[in-house]
Amino acid sequence: MKRILLSILPALLAFAAVAADAPAPAEKSKSDAKYQVYGVAFYNLENLFDTIPNNPLGRDDEFTPAGKNHWTGDRYWSKIENLARAISNFTTAVTPNGPAFIGVSEIENRTVLEDLVKAVDKRLVADGKKPWNLQIVHHDSPDRRGVDVAALYNPRYFRLHSVSNSLLSIPSNPNFRSRDQMCVTGVMGADTLSVIVNHWPSRMGGQQQSNYLREAAAALSKHIADSLWTLRPNQGVIVMGDLNDDPMDPSCAKVLGAAKKADKVSEHQFYNPFWQMLDRGIGTLAYRSQWNLFDQIIVSGSLLESNTGKHRLHFWKAQVNNFEFLRDNEGTRQNYPLRTFSGGSYLNGYSDHFPTEIFLIRQR
Repeated sequence: MKRILLSILPALLAFAAVAADAPAPAEKSKSDAKYQVYGVAFYNLENLFDTIPNNPLGRDDEFTPAGKNHWTGDRYWSKIENLARAISNFTTAVTPNGPAFIGVSEIENRTVLEDLVKAVDKRLVADGKKPWNLQIVHHDSPDRRGVDVAALYNPRYFRLHSVSNSLLSIPSNPNFRSRDQMCVTGVMGADTLSVIVNHWPSRMGGQQQSNYLREAAAALSKHIADSLWTLRPNQGVIVMGDLNDDPMDPSCAKVLGAAKKADKVSEHQFYNPFWQMLDRGIGTLAYRSQWNLFDQIIVSGSLLESNTGKHRLHFWKAQVNNFEFLRDNEGTRQNYPLRTFSGGSYLNGYSDHFPTEIFLIRQR
């Protein structure tokens, strides 16, 4: 089924209010060409655990009714409903049926995702809209805390082809365990696309002291991309996730090589549309009164119009979905993400991260 066909001029006018990156090239606004537009989003769901203690190391005990978070069924289902509200709002004038693909992190298992996608459809139907019928791609990672990355996709707009999962191995730290990197390959429109969903190691112990872990994660993502290009040199590759680093940090800017500007990025290099966004003071999480933008969606040069032309799938826009209802309105937390807990207090919020989204486009 085709994504959406539109006259580009009214699309530009309707989309201008939500786009957070540079506008589309001027010549597009003068054309009556028809375009297809696809949303690709990422959302850190902040400790989406069920209420059942099932981590052999007891790392999920705090998310049980008897644990320190008093994680009852009521609190779990409230979290599910909140996240469903957030995701069902990932719509724009040119993507009225939501994103084609959503990468997620900090989820405990497939069951919580099954509950989530059902809640999304229930909310859509209650609002008089058609359900999305999001499909789930999940894999249990060796992460000690028991959280995984996963993907949700709309089968109307993304046809799944294959999934592979890569272990992040640290030779100098053989006991290290983290989230696997999930590479999801499919067809969007008429083009093959691979999305590498990530949740890179945290800054626990200090940013500088833990840099080597995220640099190793970036090297693994780059290796996966290079392997994909060996098979299909022209295909698009997206690296997305909670990278626990900002766009200018060495893991992103040097090891992955994601450039701040799109010009001169070759097909097998990367462009990071969120770098300039952070320069403008837009972030996805706040720490010690400072914005960070860890939740990035980085596109390969093979997804830039300068390399692909108008008729292949290519990058158009990027934005942070910092909807007003996702923001806290209390004191020093004002305008920060409204999270589930803060300082041990239950806030009944959404996540400590704002979701991000990019838009891919192709001319018919």
